[in-house]
Amino acid sequence: MELRDYLRILHRNWILILALTVLGGAGAYGYSLLQTPTYEASTQLYVSVRSESSGVSELAQGTNFARQAVVSFVDVVDSALVLDRVIDDLNLNESAQQLAKTIDASSPTNSVIISIKASNPNAEMAASIANSVGTNFANVVVNQLEKPDGNAASLVKVETIEPALVPTSPAAPHTAVNIVLGIILGLGLGLGFAVLRSILDTRIHSLHDIEAATDSPVLGGIALDPDAKKRPLIVHADPRNPRAESFRSLRTNLQFIDVDGASRSFVVSSAGPGEGKSTTTANLAIALAETGARVALVDGDLRLPRVADYMGIEGGVGLTDVLIGRAELVDVLQPWGTGRLFVLPSGRTPPNPSELLGSQAMQRTLEALAEAFDYVLVDAPPLLLVTDAAVVSRFTSGVLMVAASGTTKKPQLTAAVEKLNAIGSRLFGVIVTMLPAKGPDSYGYGAYSYSVQEESVSPSGRGERRARRSKTEET
Repeated sequence: MELRDYLRILHRNWILILALTVLGGAGAYGYSLLQTPTYEASTQLYVSVRSESSGVSELAQGTNFARQAVVSFVDVVDSALVLDRVIDDLNLNESAQQLAKTIDASSPTNSVIISIKASNPNAEMAASIANSVGTNFANVVVNQLEKPDGNAASLVKVETIEPALVPTSPAAPHTAVNIVLGIILGLGLGLGFAVLRSILDTRIHSLHDIEAATDSPVLGGIALDPDAKKRPLIVHADPRNPRAESFRSLRTNLQFIDVDGASRSFVVSSAGPGEGKSTTTANLAIALAETGARVALVDGDLRLPRVADYMGIEGGVGLTDVLIGRAELVDVLQPWGTGRLFVLPSGRTPPNPSELLGSQAMQRTLEALAEAFDYVLVDAPPLLLVTDAAVVSRFTSGVLMVAASGTTKKPQLTAAVEKLNAIGSRLFGVIVTMLPAKGPDSYGYGAYSYSVQEESVSPSGRGERRARRSKTEET
């Protein structure tokens, strides 16, 4: 994956990433609110060893002994010998083992200072426990553990140099730190889910996905229109609509396809159903006829015909009648629009569509249409469902593949292309439908809007009508 692929993933999944990031921060904040505030109080003790002599060497020996003894003294701080006395002094309702979990004793390396921290939900109690632990620790060490035999005084001395004060703010929870960690965790999860979602998602979303599935060029992109079912023939119904312009761009690209021979006949198919092949074929036929070319639109989908309904013509008699010899081709071709476009509906649904479409009669029909028209467009069933499109493609110049953004899967498109290659059919290119108008997966096309503004009547009595046109480019 390249950098642009990661940027596309971020652009496509930014809502998910933002949502998980916010949830991470909110969850950490909620967790912090549910935690019981804990206060910490600390005291520091100084350990020294007295010497009977005041010589320098004796003082150095005493200091070294104290440093070595402090390492062992740290472990004595949270012992039951010390904490049982603390419990008695403060009348605590807990055992020495429980109290030990709230006590932390430490000493820096080569130091004679012992730091004691006590934590408790009550600030005053935390300070009392820390001071009591320090006092009782000093008493245990001096008067019990390091007391010489007899009545001699202990050479070890433990003094408090920093008593514990009542803390003014809780040491835990660290709300700000928790929120930052929650945000980082949520962001990490969001990025991970976005990358994983992109890897596991095999649907086609962009031109990059098309390039990964086939070497054939992308002939055009058709934007998604929620009202496409209401206005399937957008080129005719709303010529200035951005989708109509995208079909004209497709028409232009199709005119530059290098096809051997004077006639150009194409099968328009898709890998699976519901990818917009029939509406694409019909609109492309209308766009080609607008240039003055003679166009034949053939409904080659004998299983689920749609062309007659989209074009608003009678489809009871058509291609099947010509193939079985019941009608002549010239009698069933129906002119549409200005007369440059002729539609051949499918006719009645036969029991053997594949056999009829692969017959010599179908070949002769397409050859006759190719001689009489500049363009022949055959709307055929999906390639992966039935063999009809593959069979018909042998009698035409090649295939135009329709793939729907967000619907067609890359393995399906690859399988459809391999099916065409296996029978020697030529794939001229891919038409991507249902592309989002905005976002990382959108396809660049011109969006045109026109408005007519009526001006007031001029002094000469002649009304002025001014047309305004604006154009924006969306990519």
